[in-house]
Amino acid sequence: MRTPFEQAVFKRIQLGGLVAPGSRVAAAVSGGADSVAMFRLLHLLRDELGIRLMIVHFNHLLRGAESDADEQFVSCLANDFDVEFLSAKQDVARECARNKWNLEEGARNLRYGFFEAFVRSGKADRIAVAHTAEDQAETVMAHLIRGTGITGLGGIHPVAGPIIRPLLEIRRDDLRDYLREIGQSWREDSTNSDTVRLRARIREKLLPVLTKDFSSTVVSHLSTLARLSREEELFWNELIDRKFEEFVCVNGGKLEITAQALLNPFPGESGETQSGRTSKHPVISPFRALTERMIRRLYKHTRNDLRELTSEHVEQVIRLAEHTASGCGVRLPGGILVHRTLDSLIFHDKSSGVMPGNRDETSNNAGAYHYQVIVPERGVTTVSVAELATCFRLKKIDWSRPASDTERESDVFDAELLQFPLVLRSWRPGDAYRPKGRRNWHKLKELFLASRVPVAQRATWPVIESRGRIVWARNMPPSADFLVSLATRVGLTIEDMPFPVDSQK
Repeated sequence: MRTPFEQAVFKRIQLGGLVAPGSRVAAAVSGGADSVAMFRLLHLLRDELGIRLMIVHFNHLLRGAESDADEQFVSCLANDFDVEFLSAKQDVARECARNKWNLEEGARNLRYGFFEAFVRSGKADRIAVAHTAEDQAETVMAHLIRGTGITGLGGIHPVAGPIIRPLLEIRRDDLRDYLREIGQSWREDSTNSDTVRLRARIREKLLPVLTKDFSSTVVSHLSTLARLSREEELFWNELIDRKFEEFVCVNGGKLEITAQALLNPFPGESGETQSGRTSKHPVISPFRALTERMIRRLYKHTRNDLRELTSEHVEQVIRLAEHTASGCGVRLPGGILVHRTLDSLIFHDKSSGVMPGNRDETSNNAGAYHYQVIVPERGVTTVSVAELATCFRLKKIDWSRPASDTERESDVFDAELLQFPLVLRSWRPGDAYRPKGRRNWHKLKELFLASRVPVAQRATWPVIESRGRIVWARNMPPSADFLVSLATRVGLTIEDMPFPVDSQK
């Protein structure tokens, strides 16, 4: 006769479709209370679930004799219940140091690599891992603290490939109470209370405060938020799959989509949110969330992952689709290029070289280039322009100077007057701006003549613009419209320098 607690776990496994009758399930047991309780529950329910059960253990070799004692404990547990036991050892600390990995992340990757290899060997169909409701809450909070979207709010998934998590909605205290009731011992990991790690600080400090001072059900609420976010993510993934198939043309290693389809993926529907109204503020398209996700899918399809792609990179592509002329493009992390040809955007993998332009356009400037530049709030952005063998260094700085300093700093710009990303490009006929000290606008061509810039150098002369307005041109007076003033809070410096000698080898 099952207890109400055991019955609840059984129903969660059934309703979640975590295992099918006839499956070979390996319980990943570390020796801690959660994994030992999971094994005991699965062992009790194995006949009703119709599964064959075994135990796997991964020894990280991080705690010396304590780690070996954990392995011995789990081996004895398997022997007591007459189930197959398989284990592996790996010097996680050495591997993390050799590969320059974060220890916690490296340990997880090596452990799950062992689990996946075990499944590939055919010895098991599923690996059961003992994540609990508290683990889910800690994960969601960690993602919130680091910054996340809907995908990150989904937290830990109950099923991820061969990995299943039957206890994801079960509380830790309930598992410990269960073990005490059945007289089952477990091992305590001394590193769980090490608050150097973010997850441990959330577990030991943040969640207890939230539970005591704000809501006793905060763990359950975070678990529910994760479940709802995963459901929403399933919807988005299905929609993106359909729109990708509908609008994206795959040609070898290149993906092509029209700017209109990217910005308005529902033909015939208006993207305006304020029909018939005018506003000096930009109107956000109701399709923007879909546009952003489509860009991420295009990038992921081209690179095979989403590493390093930020919201600022996504914004660059949107601006390319909205405002930029044919022949321009943006560089994304990992050597991915997006260039505009007529009304289409083309994503492709090319780690070096000039941004492709529109071959159908007539241009007298064979050395033309065009780079979009993101400048972080802290740190420095360096743009290498192979066409000039030059690096451009842009940096935001805190600005609080007296008027005398402001007068002397002729090449510092007010970052809050600029619209990012900036564009670093070659000179074009007709380029004009109001230089510092001048009342009127002047064409760059006039400044070239006054500065005796050789004709042969003018075509590739570097210019930086903000939303179509020139801010800076090499060796020319800066634009008076963007210079620092007494009201400036954040400045921007721009300098150019030759490539380092060894970078040209």
